[in-house]
Amino acid sequence: MSDTTRQSEHPQDQTSDEERRKQLRERRIAAQRSAQRVFARHGFQKTLQERLALLDVAKDVYDLDEPSDIYGNGVVEVLEEKVTALFGLEAAAFFPTGTMAQQVALRCWAAHTGNATVALHALSHPEVHERNAFSQVSGLRPVRVTSEPRLPTAAEVRDFEEPFGALMLELPLRDAGFVLPTWEELTEVVEAARERDAVVHFDGARLWESTVHFDRPLTEIADLADSVYVSFYKSLDGFGGGALVGPKTLVEEAKVWRHRYGGQVFQQFPTALSALVGLERELPRLPEYVAHARLVATALREGFARAGVPWARVYPEVPHTHDFQVWLPYDAEVAMEAAVRTAEETETMLFAYGWDQKGPGLSFTEVHVRAPGLEWTADEVKAAATAFVRRLQPEV
Repeated sequence: MSDTTRQSEHPQDQTSDEERRKQLRERRIAAQRSAQRVFARHGFQKTLQERLALLDVAKDVYDLDEPSDIYGNGVVEVLEEKVTALFGLEAAAFFPTGTMAQQVALRCWAAHTGNATVALHALSHPEVHERNAFSQVSGLRPVRVTSEPRLPTAAEVRDFEEPFGALMLELPLRDAGFVLPTWEELTEVVEAARERDAVVHFDGARLWESTVHFDRPLTEIADLADSVYVSFYKSLDGFGGGALVGPKTLVEEAKVWRHRYGGQVFQQFPTALSALVGLERELPRLPEYVAHARLVATALREGFARAGVPWARVYPEVPHTHDFQVWLPYDAEVAMEAAVRTAEETETMLFAYGWDQKGPGLSFTEVHVRAPGLEWTADEVKAAATAFVRRLQPEV
């Protein structure tokens, strides 16, 4: 028996599942960085030097000879004013994180309504990604209106079995596939909440790109809600942060709580400048990204069918934003390995993000389309899908 054979019989000598997944993740990140063709290059995937280069164009959006900001004045106030105007509301407050902004907004509303219960979706960001921050930090009581992979319906809101002071709607709902309701459905849901004397808060981290689906400007969308949160990095490629937008009285109160939560940061000019750059450069392009994402989605679906994949799904079939999901009948590690190998061998990365296991032999990933994705034609997407399937199914 060879030494190699003897070694393979000892589990402690074999790479653990956790280590194997770690190595695959590191390969995926390296492949994405070196790939010549991708659908998106997000800021968080770039080097520090590449990120700092964003500030080279800051002079085009703000007078850099102005004094630096101190505790939220200067460039931060200019950013707040710009966001206020974009949404047509009374005021805006800059926050370092959305987790903080939305806790503050909803605890302020709880004080106004006398009800700390927040009705939301089971897949909403606070429920899935914030470690129970609403209840553990802010004294709020989240209740789940639905867990279906769509936004709550007016009937579900109207017939919910207990009172709530606020209805929080994530637009789009990322973990359900970046999905949005129709405009009519959204207005009906808001009306149902109003009938129950509840305020309506939009978690609009990605609301910027929802105008295409709703066929409405930001001002008209925001006008439905009592308050709105938007992110400066999810779609605008800023360094971080976001804004709470709404009535002046709410925003002034929120600024007090922002200080109490530790969000009154001494200087925030790099983040504020990057947000102004994003509003100037990325915001006008979002409709173009959404339109091209729909072309990419169609091409992927046709490409998988042509390559002989027995079952594949693009969800939503027509993307509501410039982000969507792809589902395949393969385990997550199998799909990830095929995606990474394709990128390593062809320098074209079709799927740059991780795959989530959703059941035996079933997984999904997200596709994000930004400026680099505009370079892809439908035929190139189909060819890349074929190359991916060759590595997914060696016999094909």
